[in-house]
Amino acid sequence: MTDTAFIDGPAGRLQIQVSEPEGAPRALAVICHPHPLHGGTLNNKIVHQLAKTFTESGAVSVRFNFRGVGASEGRYDEGRGERDDLLAVTAWARGRWPGLPLWLAGFSFGGFIAMDAVHDLQPQWLVTVAPAVNYFPGQGVSLASVDWLLIQGDADDIVPLSAVEDWLAQHDLHPRLVRVEGAGHFFHGQLNTLRDIVKRHAPGAATSD
Repeated sequence: MTDTAFIDGPAGRLQIQVSEPEGAPRALAVICHPHPLHGGTLNNKIVHQLAKTFTESGAVSVRFNFRGVGASEGRYDEGRGERDDLLAVTAWARGRWPGLPLWLAGFSFGGFIAMDAVHDLQPQWLVTVAPAVNYFPGQGVSLASVDWLLIQGDADDIVPLSAVEDWLAQHDLHPRLVRVEGAGHFFHGQLNTLRDIVKRHAPGAATSD
């Protein structure tokens, strides 16, 4: 079951969609969408697939539109305000489902916003798909001790694998990096592969390695 609602955000109301699992949830997942100025919304197919996969894995999944996107108020703020939007949505979600471990996720621009918020949000698990490190090449993030899954297509021409690997090396970061052979930025024809990778690495999964 998926519900659309609005919450108060730093720049006005924010549009959210919530999907709840069958039975009692074991985690709370918050997912960030791609770049607001390049068509990114909470309905992006990778964001949708992440939310669906998390819900199938027993988590409440919360997607939202950054400021200025869809029915969310405000305007694009070059990542600074979008990070604040994520903090506001997560605070709301934690208030509604208190005590659940946080799974934080994002795709492309949203992946970097999720990484940038790790220090403040302290998630149990971080999942980033093709995080847009080339949009923020000189910006480091604080990711010490977080369980981090990074999924990257080796045929990505928007966020190249080489740019991601160089950025990781520059900042001495060591996620579980899963390279998907033949996958471009939007994982055309590879969404089921993406789902399987996330499920395999989820905390507590029988096949997690």
